[in-house]
Amino acid sequence: FILLGFPGTWHFRVSLAVVFALTYSLTVTGNASVIALVWMNSNLHTPMYFFLCNLSFLEIWYTTDVVPKAIGVMLGTSQTISFSVCILQLFFLLSLGSTECFLLSVMAYDRYLAICYPLRYNSLMNSVLSARLVLSSWLGGFLAISLLAFLTSRLTFCGPHVINHFLCDIDACLALSCSDTWHVELATFLVSIIVVVASCVVTFISYIYIISSILRIQSAHGRKKAFSTCSAHLSVVTIWYGSTMFLYVKLSAQKSLDLNKLVNTFNTFVTPLLNPFIYTLRNKEVKQALGWV
Repeated sequence: FILLGFPGTWHFRVSLAVVFALTYSLTVTGNASVIALVWMNSNLHTPMYFFLCNLSFLEIWYTTDVVPKAIGVMLGTSQTISFSVCILQLFFLLSLGSTECFLLSVMAYDRYLAICYPLRYNSLMNSVLSARLVLSSWLGGFLAISLLAFLTSRLTFCGPHVINHFLCDIDACLALSCSDTWHVELATFLVSIIVVVASCVVTFISYIYIISSILRIQSAHGRKKAFSTCSAHLSVVTIWYGSTMFLYVKLSAQKSLDLNKLVNTFNTFVTPLLNPFIYTLRNKEVKQALGWV
């Protein structure tokens, strides 16, 4: 396959590659710093930060799956990609995205227990349960995409082998296939329902209970303190699900591919960069840990 990347002059594509490289460096540094900070400070050895470390590790892997190749595409030095590598990139991209959906719903459930059952939180969300939830998120994310990746790998591509994207996107691959793609489209729809919609519903229901509990708190200080414990997660959830939902808005074929390219750019470069800053800038425990370091 040949990845087109973004249209434009040579200078524009070089500038874009530089921006991609800087963003990637900041993303890896920021998320790795979160993991190191939690690991070094025993006060942060709680389920919430355990989930956050897994999210940070996921973001590093997610961007690494796409960005180095995307930079090569922008510079014109590595625009070709073999079929097997394309399927592998697609598998990791969708699997990690699915895992992030599950992790965000787990983190919403964690905030629900912390705010709605503060006295029983430590016994309810113990280390065993938190480890099982994280393991289930990773396994669920990868297993959910396995069948979809397998079905995609069985498609026939007769040419032209030009992908209008900077990565191997599922819609771009389906547009190039000369075989019947209904089974892949059906699998994509079912996976999106299971992963995106189901995790979004769990997150939404958790926040209904969270907001209800916060509103019942008498003091303004208590309400502010309770809301501050979940405001960072709510911001990340809004950004992630908001951009992900756009991927399932089907317009005309060309507009749909262009939309996917823009949304994937946001999900791949912007969201992983913002997450560590969102979780740390307004978090008193993290600020204290930074002061200790």
